[in-house]
Amino acid sequence: MPDVDSGDTTRQGPDRSPWWLDNLADDATLEGAAMNGTAHGADAVREIVLKARELCEFQDVSLACDFGDNGFLEVHTASVRGEPLKVVLTVTCNAEGEAQELAVLHRPRNSLLLFSRLMREEFAGTPLAEHFLSDES
Repeated sequence: MPDVDSGDTTRQGPDRSPWWLDNLADDATLEGAAMNGTAHGADAVREIVLKARELCEFQDVSLACDFGDNGFLEVHTASVRGEPLKVVLTVTCNAEGEAQELAVLHRPRNSLLLFSRLMREEFAGTPLAEHFLSDES
């Protein structure tokens, strides 16, 4: 895993590309508080992460660092349709250093629910939509 400077909070747009996004294991998984179930496979994980980042007006990264022997932690604040969103991401890497397991916590709850519904709209008509809340949920 690359060294990461976790000093200053940095506002970054949705075009930011964290190292792990280009280094996903073929069988990577993604779970999150805004999701139903687990997304499987590098393509599905990448597609969800990229779409989530598009929905965010900005990301203020306050912490990005390695933890343990095979982990990475990121904490950032964001905004989705003007609603505040705080995000904690953990990435666990496999023996080859590839991002294997991603877990995301979003808060507060009202922003999490909005985010999940927007993600379902974005993925409407695809199998990935089932990972997110519908208007009836």
